[in-house]
Amino acid sequence: MSTRSAACTRASSRKARTAPPPPSPPAITATAAMRRLRDWFATRGWSPLPFQREAWTRYLAGKSGLIHTPTGSGKTLAAFGGPLLDALRGGDVTAGPRVSGPTLLWVTPLRALANDTVRALREPVDGLQLPWTVGMRTGDASARDKRLARAGKLDVLVITPESLALLLSYDDTPAQLHGLRGVVVDEWHELLGNKRGTLLQLCLARLRALSPTLRTWGLSATIGNLDEARDALLPHVPDAAIVSGPAPRRVSIETLLPGERERFPWAGHLGLSQLSRVVAMLAQARTSLLFANTRAQAELWHRALESVWPHAPDTLALHHGSLDPTLRRAVEDGLRDGRIRCAVATSSLDLGVDFPAVEQVLQIGSPKGMSRLLQRAGRARHRPGEAGAIVCVPTHALELAEYAAARVALAHGRIEARPPPRLALDVLAQHCVTLALGGGFDADALYAEVIGTHAYAALTRTQWDAVLAFIVEGGSALSHYPEYRRVVRDDDGFYRVHERRIAFRHRLSIGTIASDAGMAVKFLKGGRLGSVEESFIGRLRPGDRFQFAGRTLELSRVRDMTAYVRLAKPGDGAVPRWQGGRMPLSTELGREVESVLSGASAQDAPEMRALAPILALQARLSSLPRPGVLLAEWFEARDGQHLCVFPFAGRAVHEGLAALLARRWGRLAPNTFGFAANDYGLILSAQAKTGIDADGLRAQLDPAQLVDDLREGANLAELSRRQFREIARIAGLLPPSLPGGAPRSMRQLQASAGLLYDVLSRHDPDHVLLAQAEAEVLANTLDLPALDACLRDCAARSIDLRRPASFTPLSFPLWAEALRGQLSTEDWKTRVQRAAARLEKANG
Repeated sequence: MSTRSAACTRASSRKARTAPPPPSPPAITATAAMRRLRDWFATRGWSPLPFQREAWTRYLAGKSGLIHTPTGSGKTLAAFGGPLLDALRGGDVTAGPRVSGPTLLWVTPLRALANDTVRALREPVDGLQLPWTVGMRTGDASARDKRLARAGKLDVLVITPESLALLLSYDDTPAQLHGLRGVVVDEWHELLGNKRGTLLQLCLARLRALSPTLRTWGLSATIGNLDEARDALLPHVPDAAIVSGPAPRRVSIETLLPGERERFPWAGHLGLSQLSRVVAMLAQARTSLLFANTRAQAELWHRALESVWPHAPDTLALHHGSLDPTLRRAVEDGLRDGRIRCAVATSSLDLGVDFPAVEQVLQIGSPKGMSRLLQRAGRARHRPGEAGAIVCVPTHALELAEYAAARVALAHGRIEARPPPRLALDVLAQHCVTLALGGGFDADALYAEVIGTHAYAALTRTQWDAVLAFIVEGGSALSHYPEYRRVVRDDDGFYRVHERRIAFRHRLSIGTIASDAGMAVKFLKGGRLGSVEESFIGRLRPGDRFQFAGRTLELSRVRDMTAYVRLAKPGDGAVPRWQGGRMPLSTELGREVESVLSGASAQDAPEMRALAPILALQARLSSLPRPGVLLAEWFEARDGQHLCVFPFAGRAVHEGLAALLARRWGRLAPNTFGFAANDYGLILSAQAKTGIDADGLRAQLDPAQLVDDLREGANLAELSRRQFREIARIAGLLPPSLPGGAPRSMRQLQASAGLLYDVLSRHDPDHVLLAQAEAEVLANTLDLPALDACLRDCAARSIDLRRPASFTPLSFPLWAEALRGQLSTEDWKTRVQRAAARLEKANG
C-alpha cells in the first residue's frame, strides 16, 4: 500500500484548505478509536498491517522507535496512525480555546517531498473528521502556510531540518511547542550520514528539552547499520524498538548484453552505443525512468534520446539537481499522472514521491552501491505486491561484472552502512548561535543537552569551551573584528544575540547543505533554468552554444553571477561538467566484484558468460583477481613504467592509496610519479627508470605511519584549506549573500575562506575549526578508516606481481584514466579508442 500515492484530489485539497475545520469529536475509548481508524482503512480498500498496528500501540503507550520498511508498504500511515488514534481518543483534543502550536512535527529531508506528504496526511485527517490543520514550513511553502506556521496555528507541521532550525531561532518558539506530542522523521537513512542529520539531532535534543514526554519516530529503508541509525535518532531511549514491516520487495536485475559478435569497449564510453537497445526497451513500457550517475551523463542521454524519440517531445523529460525547482516539479507531476513516457534522471529522483505509473527503471552504467540500486529499482511498479526491477545498461565491458556482483550481494542481503558524523563543531557552533537568538541559553544546561546526542556524546568540556569562545569572539585571532562577535554572555550568565544585523544574517545562513558554486542560467525573457558551474560559463563567449536542461542554448551575456541565454537551433554544443559527480564503488560491492571476476561466484550469470572472452584474455596476459591474493601488474610502455595494484576498495580509497604509495616510493629514490585511480585499483607511472618486486610492494603497503605519510603525500594542508570553506560557511564565518544583492562567486568565497584559513593558521593555529578541517579531509576526502582497512587487508594477502608485455583488460582503464590529465591536441576519447583498437587487434 503506497500512502503517498493515495493523495486527495485537487478539489478535495482545495476544500481542505478553505473550509473551516470540523468541530472536535468527543473523546472515545481506545477500542472505539481503533475501530474508526479501521473503518477509514476499509473505505480505501485496505486493512491495517501487523507492523502498522505495532507502531500505533507503541506510540499510544508513550514509546519512541524506528520503523524499518520498504517504501510503498504503508510506512506513512504506520507513523501517522498513532497520533491519529491519540487524537481520536481525546489525547490531543482539549476543551476550551485551542492551544497554540503544532501537535505533530513531520520532518522530511526534501522540500520536494513536502507537498505530497501534506496531501497524504490530510487525507486521513479529513476522512476521520479531525479538527486538525495540516501545512508545511519549507522554502517552498505557500504564504498562507508560512503565516499559519509562524503564528502556531498548524496542528501537523511538515518541515525540513533547516526550517526546524530556523523555527528554533525565534524566542516565541518554546511557548508554541509546549503542546508538541510527537515528531516523525521521514527517510531518516538519507539524513543519517551527513551534517543535515547532525543538525537534526541537535534540534531534536532541543525539542526533548522543551517537551520531555515527546515521542519520536523515524522511518528508514534498509541500511547496513540499522541499530546505529536507531541510536543516533533516539539516544535517550536505549534499545528502542525497531518495528519492521513486510519483507523487502523482490528485485530483479536484467542486463542489456552485447550481441554475440559485438565488441564492448574496455573503458571510456558513456554507453551511447547502446542507444538503439535502450529505445527498444523504452518502447515496451508506458512510463520509464532512465537513471544516470552524473548530471552531465543525464544531459547527454537526454540529447541522444531526443534525436531519435518517436513520440511527442513533451513525453521525454530531464530531471537533475541543477535544474530549477519549477522544472523538476513539472517532471514529477508528469510522472505522477502518466503524461511522461521517459524521464532521464540522476539521484534527484532516487527518493521522494511515489510514481505508480512508472513501469520500468533503467540504469546507465553501474549503480556503484547496493543501497542506490535498491532505491532505484524500487521506483518501478511501485504498487503493493509488485516486485521491483531494474534494467542495467553497461557503458564498458567490466561493468558486466558489477551487475553480476550486485545480483550476488542482493541474494545475500548485503547493503552499505551510513556512518553518522561525529563532533562536527561547525554545526554545533551554528546551533548555539541559533539558540542564543531564540531566547538564549545557559552554557552548562546546553552542554548536558548536547552530549546527550549521538553526534556529540564524546564532546569534551575543552571543546565545548572552545565553541563558546568562537561564537562570542571568533577566536583569539579574530576577536578585534566586530562581525565575528556574534553572541554576548549577559550578566545573568545566559548567551544571547542582541544585534538585528547578526540575527538577520544568521537566519539566512542556517543549514548545512553545501553551498552551490553554480552560476544561474536564465532566459533573457523568461524563467530560470537552473545553474551550472562558474568555471564552465567562464570558458564560453557570447554566441557560444551549450546543452543544458534538455535544450540547446546560446549564451547572450553574463551579469551578477547569472548567465542570460536564448534558445538556439537544436544541434551540438558543450555539455556542462559538475565537480564531485563521480560515484565510487562501495566496499561491499567491490568485494563481490573481485569474487565474481575470480570465478568464485556467479559463474553461470549471463553477464559473466558475455565477459568470458575478456576474462580469458586477462588470465592469459596476466592473472585474474583471487580472494586472499593482491594482484599487481608492472609493465613498460612508450610513456614510461607503470605499476597497477588492484585492491577493489573503490575509487576514493584508491586515490588516497596512490598518493601514499607515490610518497613512499619517491622516498626510496628521487623520481616523478603520476597516478590515477578507478574503482578496481590504481596506477603509478614513473618517469625515471626504476623497478619493484613483491617484497618492495609489501613494504610500501605497511599500515604504519599512515597519517604522517598522508600529510606529506596528499598535501594535507592544501586539502584542509579547501575543506575549510564549507566549514567556515556553516559555522558563520562567511557572510551570506543578502536578498536583492549580487550573489558571491565561488572565486570570491574561496578567496575569503582562504584568507581566513591563512590568518588562523598563522595567528591561532589551535583554532577549533582548523582541526576540524583536517579531520574532515582525513575522514571524508581521504577516507582514512577505509584506507587503513584497505592497507591491513593488503597486508593479510599474498602478492601476485605479474609483468605483462602490455596493457591488460584490468590495467587499460587505469591508463585511460591517467590520460585524462595529460595535455594533447587530440581529445581524450579519440586517444583511448585508438589505443583500445590497437590492443584488441593485437590480442585477437
